[in-house]
Amino acid sequence: MPPIHRSVLAAALATGTLLAVSACGPDGSPGAADTPAPPPAASVSASTTPGGGVIGGITLPSGLPTSLLEGLPKSWDDLKKWKYDDWDKWASKHVFNNPVVKDFWDPDKMGDAKPADPAPPTAKPAPSTPKPATDDGVTDPEPPVVKAVQVPRPYLKQPSGKVFFSAQGGRGNCSATVIADPQHPGKSNLVWTAAHCVHEGKGGDFYKDLVFVPAYNNSGASSGGKKAPLSELAPLGTWWADQVVTSPQWMVEGGPTGDAANQYDFAVMRVHNQNDAGKSLEETVGSAVPVWFDAPRDQLKVSAVGYPLVKPFDGQELYKCDGGKPTRLSFDPKRPTMLTIGCNMTQGASGGGWFATMPDGKTALVSNTSIGTQGHTSLSGPYLETVARQALDWISRKQ
Repeated sequence: MPPIHRSVLAAALATGTLLAVSACGPDGSPGAADTPAPPPAASVSASTTPGGGVIGGITLPSGLPTSLLEGLPKSWDDLKKWKYDDWDKWASKHVFNNPVVKDFWDPDKMGDAKPADPAPPTAKPAPSTPKPATDDGVTDPEPPVVKAVQVPRPYLKQPSGKVFFSAQGGRGNCSATVIADPQHPGKSNLVWTAAHCVHEGKGGDFYKDLVFVPAYNNSGASSGGKKAPLSELAPLGTWWADQVVTSPQWMVEGGPTGDAANQYDFAVMRVHNQNDAGKSLEETVGSAVPVWFDAPRDQLKVSAVGYPLVKPFDGQELYKCDGGKPTRLSFDPKRPTMLTIGCNMTQGASGGGWFATMPDGKTALVSNTSIGTQGHTSLSGPYLETVARQALDWISRKQ
């Protein structure tokens, strides 16, 4: 597997560019023999002091604020035992504040820009000896690249759209998906995206002015460099995030390079229309997909969707890669092994949904774009299991 890393968020935002995920590209054939092994398991401290700590024999770097560490479980394995009240207590210590700024997001602010150059990789996951597809801690050779194709317009019935946000120094965007709300069937206001699309990661905070725009550029009015009014870019309105939940792993460990934190790189937002029409997001869009947790890896055929913005793309079109059966990527064998598919989508596709067909024939979300190769040959996304299920349960029940 080629070395992997993400674009530097701070640099991207400082230039007003759009958040995306990229990776360090292949420097030889997939699974080169000289690729070193994955890094040791990354973990976190339950200490409430900013001086670091130890869990599972791994030392946490010092400098994390006390408020960030407060309420952490003693180990990441213990996180899987959390109940609703545990998640609620954690959320109360990490408050998401996103007041509506009426008509803040206009076509100029939504305009796409080039992302910053990627940062150096921190590690090169090594191809492992083949094992059953359900085994964790395995990294396979990179799959063949798949060329993305445009999703036919109109997008009005598609559950996909764009996320926009503000952070220090500028604004960014990602891709995202309308998902079903277990507690509010048929009336969901929930959106699934990547953790790095809503939160800065280690030592940081949630982004501001966080919104979801379903069916972005539905008519193609802004394609080809054309300027379009907001009514064309956001035909179904601008939906502001009221609540956000992401993995504690990302909030404590997340950084600018692809590593173990990306194995939990997912987030869920609850949103509302800034021009409240009385309808839920699902009712407005006309669709929402369920999330398929613990999906059988060896039975999946995955399609990834998103709005890539780096050439040859421009961020104005919805694209899809039919990646087929995903391979595996692991930085930490104690964490769920990521899914990898061949795909040439570029930055901007981050957070976009990965879809598969369930045994009952329904389309479901099984992952989201997290990282990919610099050569734009493949994408990887988190495998969604217990922690992701708990996060969705909390925000679904939280009012």
